[in-house]
Amino acid sequence: MKLTLVFTGKTEEKYLREGIDIYTKRLRHYIPHEIKIIGLGKKRSGHPAGKSDAGEIEKLVSFTGSNTFVVLLDENGDRLSSPELARLISKTMNHGYKDMVFITGGSHGIPEETNRLANRVVSLSDLTFPHQMVRLILVEQIYRAMTIIKGEPYHHQ
Repeated sequence: MKLTLVFTGKTEEKYLREGIDIYTKRLRHYIPHEIKIIGLGKKRSGHPAGKSDAGEIEKLVSFTGSNTFVVLLDENGDRLSSPELARLISKTMNHGYKDMVFITGGSHGIPEETNRLANRVVSLSDLTFPHQMVRLILVEQIYRAMTIIKGEPYHHQ
């Protein structure tokens, strides 16, 4: 199975890019993966957060497919512990999916219409994080999940 992380917009902060690089390098040992950066339209005044145009949805649809398990990160999604995320990834691998895609939004989140594309909608926390920081947290949590799956001592229970 291949893992794709879809981020909206570039990661501006150097320390976040460096952290993401650290964990993506660690992930190479466990699973083939890539990061795709897409640009969603900028929200204009009078354009409500969470609303989008058809072009934005098309960009996100391009990462879905019949043999793809799509996880959308959203503040209103299911809260998972690290072991639960590991179980989700392991189940997805064992069910024969070719790809697993994690989609994160920008500062205004993901268009509401995107929820229909997801097999699962999850939240990283009840806390609110800057959208660029979520990328680092997600990559670290996926790395943590892979060490849990492999029975390695990175995660302490």
